[in-house]
Amino acid sequence: MRLWPASIAGRTFLVLLIGLFAAQVVGLTIHAVDRVGLQRAAQGREAMARTWAVWRTVVTAPPPLRPDLIETVELPEGFRASLDPAPFVREGAALPGPMGRRLSEGLGRMGPPRLRPREVRVGEAPGGGVAAALRLPEGEWLNIVGRWPRPQPWSSPAFLAALAVMTAAVAGLSFWAVRRLTAPLRELAGAAERLGRDVSTPPLPERGPREVAQAAAAFNTMQARIRRFVEDRTAMLAAIGHDLRTPITRMRLRAEFVEDEGVRAKMLADLAEMEAMVAATLAFARDDAAAERAVPLDLVALLRTVADEANDVAGREVVTAEASAHRTVTARPLALKRALGNLVGNAVAYAGSCRVRLAQPEGGMIRIAIEDDGPGIPEDELERVFQPFHRVERSRSRETGGAGLGLPIARTILRGHGGDVTLANRPGGGLAVTVTLPA
Repeated sequence: MRLWPASIAGRTFLVLLIGLFAAQVVGLTIHAVDRVGLQRAAQGREAMARTWAVWRTVVTAPPPLRPDLIETVELPEGFRASLDPAPFVREGAALPGPMGRRLSEGLGRMGPPRLRPREVRVGEAPGGGVAAALRLPEGEWLNIVGRWPRPQPWSSPAFLAALAVMTAAVAGLSFWAVRRLTAPLRELAGAAERLGRDVSTPPLPERGPREVAQAAAAFNTMQARIRRFVEDRTAMLAAIGHDLRTPITRMRLRAEFVEDEGVRAKMLADLAEMEAMVAATLAFARDDAAAERAVPLDLVALLRTVADEANDVAGREVVTAEASAHRTVTARPLALKRALGNLVGNAVAYAGSCRVRLAQPEGGMIRIAIEDDGPGIPEDELERVFQPFHRVERSRSRETGGAGLGLPIARTILRGHGGDVTLANRPGGGLAVTVTLPA
């Protein structure tokens, strides 16, 4: 399974290549087998022609001259002829296979009847190979013995060259076809990844084969529905937050006329908290609707700016930034600054101080660690704190907390950049916030 590709394109290409290569090998094997048959037939015809030439030379010559003529007859390499009182092939023996039958029948019918041998025997020679024994009119036997070379179609340079050329052509065409067929899948995957960052990305082109066009149309419809849902939710939040400001202002004015100072102070405190929640809701809605352009920026400089601002607000050094080398990322500057500011502000608010450390890129992602020595978060709340308006009452008081939108806003911004934020309790106490961004 280690050689089995993980992608659809790789698997399709491998299956096509193996299948077509096997088909070529089978086809060329059939061709080679037919070629062996043709070579055998050609060898049989050549054997008959050479044997008949030797026979005709010997039978038409005077008997005293025949031994000398045998020495001058040209035969294929590995063959020899001799005049002997007895045949080399015993009676009734025959060369197995169709070649033996063709030799026996052909030698007995070649030439005019007056020159034909009285008897023909074709069989295996005593030392191996093929032997043909033809009986002369005087009773002697013309024995021709030889060994034909074995056909070797697999060693033919043309065969190997054809296999290599056909395999290369099939591999090239298969690779091209697979890339063309899987290109819409790559476009769809890229569009899905862009949709996770920004619902307002341009729609996919609805072109190509019918199935691809249908998939693109379905994806565009889904994207339009998601965009409408997000826009409606954002507009609803903004409208609710905006409309609540007017009654809150009226209630604040009316609270001023309450004579009881204790009741008046509690009412004003509740109204202030409501106003802060409305402001945070509006900020959350505005962030969803933001259309800030992503530009290259120095992440180290941005981290140091966030740390300096937090230190200025606290009046002392509460945030230390550790970053050795400058890292350039493509991001929305104000949105990313707000996300990192929320995380750093959270750590300072609940732990008093924190350390920001920029790690080396790993796996195509840049990691930013924000560590503090505060009370931490219960394990079952590490993910729930990213829900809007959710706050952990047991470890982080309501008086020192905000509206519960800082972490959701930070995660929304970071995920919109293709990254994420996770929380984990440190073994020695405190909380470790890990921010990831595409390198």
